[in-house]
Amino acid sequence: METTVNIHPDHQPEGHEGAGFFATTLDKAVGLARANSLWPLPFATSCCGIEFMATMASTYDLARFGSERLSFSPRQADLLMVMGTISKKMAPILRQVYEQMAEPKWVLSMGACASTGGIFDTYSVLQGIDRIIPVDVYIPGCPPRPEQVLDGILKIQELAKSEGLKRRMTPEYKAKLAAYGLE
Repeated sequence: METTVNIHPDHQPEGHEGAGFFATTLDKAVGLARANSLWPLPFATSCCGIEFMATMASTYDLARFGSERLSFSPRQADLLMVMGTISKKMAPILRQVYEQMAEPKWVLSMGACASTGGIFDTYSVLQGIDRIIPVDVYIPGCPPRPEQVLDGILKIQELAKSEGLKRRMTPEYKAKLAAYGLE
């Protein structure tokens, strides 16, 4: 007895398909691969790092989203996850880590401290990492729940999926980097 199996992937890019073939554009295929194979670099300094650990654990399992391979080397990461309080003394190090990452790269700011300085409105705490590096996704909370972290990862995946291969070479993107003093 012969059975027919119909497989319908969830995240199939738009294209032309028929019996035995599927064709799409290179931008969409590369975007799909980038979105489902993010290599995060966790830059955790306080309690948001603990919530990230909970997100990586078996209950929430970040590996389901293609992000199970954490990278602690900026040259091997494409997603910088900044979690916790960043002091002004630490800001140059964070910026250096960002600059060492290869393109394409995305930045996720997790928690109130990384996003706005949180409750630490003092001379020594950076009042948001967006003052030194561009941020793609903000996750609110103090600390945010693992569900919010997963939502932030999904938003980064959408960015990675929809970003064209040439976007980072456009004058608009270069102007944004120039506003931060980056090349």
